[in-house]
Amino acid sequence: MAASKAEEMGGGETPAVPLQGRRDLETDPDAKGSRGDIMSSPAAVTDLDLRDVELNALDTEKQPMNASSPPAGSPGSLGEKNGVVMVKLDEEEEEEEEEERGALAKFTGLSKEELLEVASTPAWVRTRWALLILFWLGWLGMLAGAIVIIVQAPRCKDLPKQTWWQKGGIYRIRNLDGFQDSNADGRGDLAGLKQRMDYISSLKVKGLVIGPLHLNPRDDQNGTDLQKVDPVFGSLDEFREILQAAKKKSLKVVLDLTPNYQSEYPWFNQSIHLNVALQDKMKDAIEFWLKEGVSGIQLGSVEELQDAQILRDWKNLTEQYNEDDHGRSSDRARERKDPQGIFALLNETDGADVLTSEYLAGMVKDPEEATRGNVAESLISNYIQEAGDKWSGWSVARLNVGEAASPMGEPLLRLYHMLLYTLPGTPFTDYGDEIGLRDLPGKPAASSVTRMQWDSSANYGFSKEPQPPSSLAETNVTVEQQSGDQDSVLTFFKQLSELRGKERSLLHGEYSTAQSGSPSVFSYLRVWDQNKRFLVVLNFAPREITVSIDHPDLPADMAVELSTDPGREKQQQLALGSLTLGPSEGLMLSFVYVA
Repeated sequence: MAASKAEEMGGGETPAVPLQGRRDLETDPDAKGSRGDIMSSPAAVTDLDLRDVELNALDTEKQPMNASSPPAGSPGSLGEKNGVVMVKLDEEEEEEEEEERGALAKFTGLSKEELLEVASTPAWVRTRWALLILFWLGWLGMLAGAIVIIVQAPRCKDLPKQTWWQKGGIYRIRNLDGFQDSNADGRGDLAGLKQRMDYISSLKVKGLVIGPLHLNPRDDQNGTDLQKVDPVFGSLDEFREILQAAKKKSLKVVLDLTPNYQSEYPWFNQSIHLNVALQDKMKDAIEFWLKEGVSGIQLGSVEELQDAQILRDWKNLTEQYNEDDHGRSSDRARERKDPQGIFALLNETDGADVLTSEYLAGMVKDPEEATRGNVAESLISNYIQEAGDKWSGWSVARLNVGEAASPMGEPLLRLYHMLLYTLPGTPFTDYGDEIGLRDLPGKPAASSVTRMQWDSSANYGFSKEPQPPSSLAETNVTVEQQSGDQDSVLTFFKQLSELRGKERSLLHGEYSTAQSGSPSVFSYLRVWDQNKRFLVVLNFAPREITVSIDHPDLPADMAVELSTDPGREKQQQLALGSLTLGPSEGLMLSFVYVA
């Protein structure tokens, strides 16, 4: 029975014996006996044989399938139901993937010899030549296009050489005793001027005119010393400090050297013989102050001078001290009101670098408001024509008390500022004009000198001298009040001054008038090459007006660059065919050049 059972098991499937059953066999005390008892018992032998067969079968399952494995169905074969076939397939797939990865890793591309062989084929040679030709054709095409653009593009004009007095406005302190008092004696002085140098720099001007301030007893030619500072203004050392302070602010200082400024009649009058001694004094004084470091000499009341050679000699002295951008200027101030008379002497010589006059004062005082636009156009066009290639200077006398005190006083002042700072030439501004300085209504000035108003303290900050009680009136015409106000005259002046110093059309631009169709409106165009261009439209009437501006170089619409009316929105586009201006409003419009 035992033998037949064993044969039956060897030839067929191995019966599965539960693992728990085997453990019971090993651990159950009742199932255990002596080894000899087990071996001697037929039933025990049979159980042991079955256990060995099961363990052998389990060991066989753990063996990998290979070529030496017995075929299925033969003794020792595992058959198809033991899951070995699935394991074999997974391992083969992994081996194949590893072989493929190994093959890819070992691939190194073509060798040098193989590449050279392929590159030498006719097809690749033709391809390379085609690509090379295309590259050079493209490069040459781009080069030709760039050359065409450069040749056809309009060329920029060469910028004219300009000296410092042509690059912006000049601030005049002709009455030094009214600017700033430093020692409480009631008179402005050099030390006070030094205290205000930061303020002058903030105005964006290029220089300042001081004086006269040399020693000059009234109508006393012999007692006049052109090389000595009048002690009421300070000392020579204090003047030198002014020069150093101005230099740190990049400001130039022009000294007014009009010899007999204390006299009612100028020395250059026809009735006074300009003798050789006076000429020598003037030459020595001009050279003295140029050596001290002033950037220019201004002479007033020269309209009656008949000898052009004298002016030429004086100007030659200034040219001897020119160096780089620190050119010395020779300025002439005339009181004539007609352009022919103003330029009569200068047309015979180049005896001045810039000429100033009160020429435009007549325009301000003209009572015919309805025609002020036409009057302004006529005055300015005649002046520019008479000046020719000579450099002009522009200034306007302060508004009188009546005009300044009226509601139109400040708008007109703004309009005049816009006029001066947009014309071709150098604008000159007297101290206080930048804030609308004037005598207060009902409060006539204590002296003929108008004092600068700095703040709301005693004497408006001009001096610490004692003042009568309740003499300080409320006013916004002070530097302190207007400095923090974006709508003030002072802020407007600074904006104009900055534009005048940086815009090329205002620095070098050509001037041409534009037609408005109204006698109270004056308009003109400033153009320089391909830079931003400006149209200035000034309404001298105290009422609103609508005009149509006509000029062949103007577009239909232009942007607002600046207006005398603080309420006017900047950069808004306005149609020139129907342009409305407020009472006494000046507009500065701009447009970009289009080829």
